[in-house]
Amino acid sequence: MATQLATAPPDLARSTAPWGALIFLALAQLMVVLDGTIVNLALPQLQREMGISDSTRAWVVTAYALALGAFLLLGGRIADFWGRKRTFMVAAAGFAVASLLGGIAQEAWELIGARALQGLFAALLAPAALALLTVAFPGGKDRGTAFAIFGSISGVGAAIGVLLGGYLTDYVSWRWCFFVNIPIAAIALAGVWAKVQESKAGGSTKYDWPGVVLAALGLGSLVYGFTNAEHGWGTPEAWGFIAAGAALLVLFVLVEKKAKHPLLPLRVATERNRAAAFLASFLSGAVLIGGILFINFYLQIVLGFAPFLAGVASLPMTVVLMVTAGIAAKNLPRLGARVPTALGPVLIAAAMLWLTQVSADGTYLVNMLPALLLLGAGLGLVFVPMQNLALFGVDKDDSGVASALVNASQQVGGSLGIALFTTLAASATVAAGGTGPAALSAGYSLVFLWAAGVAILIVPVALLLIDINRKTFSGAASDTPAVHL
Repeated sequence: MATQLATAPPDLARSTAPWGALIFLALAQLMVVLDGTIVNLALPQLQREMGISDSTRAWVVTAYALALGAFLLLGGRIADFWGRKRTFMVAAAGFAVASLLGGIAQEAWELIGARALQGLFAALLAPAALALLTVAFPGGKDRGTAFAIFGSISGVGAAIGVLLGGYLTDYVSWRWCFFVNIPIAAIALAGVWAKVQESKAGGSTKYDWPGVVLAALGLGSLVYGFTNAEHGWGTPEAWGFIAAGAALLVLFVLVEKKAKHPLLPLRVATERNRAAAFLASFLSGAVLIGGILFINFYLQIVLGFAPFLAGVASLPMTVVLMVTAGIAAKNLPRLGARVPTALGPVLIAAAMLWLTQVSADGTYLVNMLPALLLLGAGLGLVFVPMQNLALFGVDKDDSGVASALVNASQQVGGSLGIALFTTLAASATVAAGGTGPAALSAGYSLVFLWAAGVAILIVPVALLLIDINRKTFSGAASDTPAVHL
């Protein structure tokens, strides 16, 4: 994730100790990524303790991803205009407060509100952290190393989130999945306050508030409509909000075409190779965030894994993802972007089709492990070219919004994926006769079938839209670090 950057004056742009600053900026990034997964393994226990429904349970995850995705672009603008260090400090403190509210929540609406507030502050924190990193390492080999370390936090943070969430839920309380953020935020805040100087972007500092409102309302309406489809696709609460969301997003595009200072310059999203990256990010987000949630439910609810053991059981996917991503990154100049972007979704779809065979008497080794290995390999192949394509050929002034958009599209895709898959699972479970293991497995099987279909849509996107040759891509990729959320 990034924010639109302008060159800051030398006295403001430099960190007092770049490598020391990297530690605390990376810690903040870890917190943002970690909170995308740390609550997942606590959901079954949380649901039982608070007595909430399956659809409400889904909003515990959706609220965070939706708020983060909807406000990332605005967060980048605020960091640039208001001051990156100042934004970081406020966002880190706000994230800690939101985490405290989540940890002490007694009602479902309090918990969901706290998750949304976490996502909102994360949308400020993440671009501010990357912007401060960019000005701390303005160029050269050190910058590449710093960006590589910062980017690797994504894979590490996701794995830590799963394991830590399972451990805390099993041996302490699910509430500590929230409380653990408070000391992390305090350390990051104190370190950045001591190690980093302020920086701001030059030029115009006008915000595109109509664009902000339309984007947030449009995305929120879509997610809410898909969630309400659990009660029937023909109900006004379903199709009405879906139609309203689509109309608001169309209006958002029209407003952005005419805005003098658009939240999203359309030239960034309409170039065909970057468009491929944004579409791939959206679709892979639906599978990654939405589909994998139901893998966790199957492990815990049907197979009876304790939360920590379920986290350990998910590790093979993370390990394979990181290994595959490393191999893909090394060979990207030789392969180009089209081949891995088209091949990865085939492996993801194969993994999801394997998972459609889950059953009440299934086993981890037969029903889950082969699919997790395939899924990790497929996601690793997609993520590396996707992140690089997002910044391919982009103007320097647009590099921040392009990087933010690829991550925002992933979060929004995840939000819609959770809403759609939760609706499908609930309907199939009811049709299968209830809430027992066999009925739940039928619901999960349908989710995995739809996830396979979503994943395979990335293949024509890659084949039809990616048209840069390997030589051109090699030169671009070597100059532009890929940044992950």
